Amino acid sequence: MNALVGEKMSIITPKAQTTRHRILGIVNEPDYQIVFSDTPGVIKPAYGLQESMMGAVNDSLVDADIILFVTDINERHDESDVIEKLKNTQSPVAVIINKIDKSQQEYVFPKIEYWKQELNPSAIFAVSALHEHNVAGVMDYIIQNLPEHPPYYDKDTLTDRNQRFFVSEIIREKIFTLYAQEIPYSTEVIVTEYKEEEKMDRISIEIMVERDSQKNILIGKGGEMLKKVGTYARRDIEEFIQKKVFLQMFVKVIPDWRNRKNYLKRFGYED
Repeated sequence: MNALVGEKMSIITPKAQTTRHRILGIVNEPDYQIVFSDTPGVIKPAYGLQESMMGAVNDSLVDADIILFVTDINERHDESDVIEKLKNTQSPVAVIINKIDKSQQEYVFPKIEYWKQELNPSAIFAVSALHEHNVAGVMDYIIQNLPEHPPYYDKDTLTDRNQRFFVSEIIREKIFTLYAQEIPYSTEVIVTEYKEEEKMDRISIEIMVERDSQKNILIGKGGEMLKKVGTYARRDIEEFIQKKVFLQMFVKVIPDWRNRKNYLKRFGYED
């Protein structure tokens, strides 16, 4: 979605299941408006948070006029029910095989044939979003298949999310990048205070984990790891808002928050 919208709407890390929320990215041109809906990847839920994430996916499959199923050149989905979900949708489906720059060229055509056999979609695109290879072809396909409808959003709207959301996502991206194993998946980031001042914005953050041991790892010896998160995040936040930032971060333990509906609702995963 970032390549198609032309702005960084969704965080990117090498780890699976980075995206948790459904995020809209809106492209406005004189003749059309495209509302992209980026969702979490399809998985079999193991706890309450993942059940909520899959709810967002299922809602998107019902709402979408066009479905872009994004996979990468090395992925298979033999144990996933994603193919069955896509076969049962009423909207046209295009398969986007991403990261072809990470593979030998001779593997691309067999992968295209694989998706023809598995899904028989209306279109298949081999792309490299990183290098913007064939992204224009995907856009042309979308424009050709868009239904006619009055625009849903004002022409200057880029997304449905506010600035606080993107600040918390930037910090979560750094946690996914800097920590291994269960730490990123057990973490939630909340902006508790955001003060806009003339020369600097002051932002307070709470980072939630599930166990004291995770809190100790997140903070690190002498606070070293948390300082690193703050340094990397502040740089990106300042670039994002085009302003200096004073960033405070606190780590809080909430046992089993990923399975507790009251916290899932508070964190925006439940209605």
